[in-house]
Amino acid sequence: MPAPPLTLLYVPGDRPEVVAKALRAGADVVLVDLEDAVAPARKEYARDATAELLAEQPPVPVHVRVNCPSSPEGRADLKTLLPCQGLGGVRLPKVTSPDTVVRVARQASALDRTGLPLFPLLESALGVEEAFRIARADPSVGGVSLGEADLRADLGVREDAGLDWCRSRVVVAARAAGLRPPAQSVHPDVRDLEGLRAGCARGRALGFLGRAAIHPRQLPVIARAYLPTAREVEEAEEIVEAARRAGPGAQALPDGRFVDAAVLAAAHRTLAVAARH
Repeated sequence: MPAPPLTLLYVPGDRPEVVAKALRAGADVVLVDLEDAVAPARKEYARDATAELLAEQPPVPVHVRVNCPSSPEGRADLKTLLPCQGLGGVRLPKVTSPDTVVRVARQASALDRTGLPLFPLLESALGVEEAFRIARADPSVGGVSLGEADLRADLGVREDAGLDWCRSRVVVAARAAGLRPPAQSVHPDVRDLEGLRAGCARGRALGFLGRAAIHPRQLPVIARAYLPTAREVEEAEEIVEAARRAGPGAQALPDGRFVDAAVLAAAHRTLAVAARH
């Protein structure tokens, strides 16, 4: 099975020179941001620069976070960028309803981009409440994740732990919808690598897989935090081999661990991540 990306690097869409550097930074996915990172007066320039970048296939997958799809800027982003063959995915901010996803999916289909992966961002209490329905809105949904800065403001949460219920909610919603585990939201202090490391460990414990970054120096920390350990790889190999020998159905390993379809799927995912990275 294909391994999900572990490192996703946000870059402002109105800085083509920074985008060019990001494509060489080693991230699994580069996220060109047309929303929060771009001032209103530079939205059109950012859109045009991104369209020029995506006129050809970039060296690594590039996703674009458009402006809110219901806004004039968001509609212009989608009209301009959906036809670009180098576009690998669309990040949809501030999604609160499945209807938003369905509309964008239909627009993509009308432009011969059926199946282009869409990634709704849940950035409000309502978005979190609708997480499962949004995740199941259309077959083109490639994943869901949180936008924690806006969500924190919407909830009035000051302590980081105050978002843990929402984090668990989106992890469960993604799994229930048959999607890959979500990536964590960004750690905003690019100098605080120890805090980033601790946050990744917490996210991994909650069921996240990978994390978005806002600076290349964060990428190695995220990759190390989310790469399977040697022991985890060894255990996954034992599970896969035991399942191969036993054939269909659940079985127990010699050490007493119980292996069923869910455990086997997790083992395959671990091996896929380890092999890719």
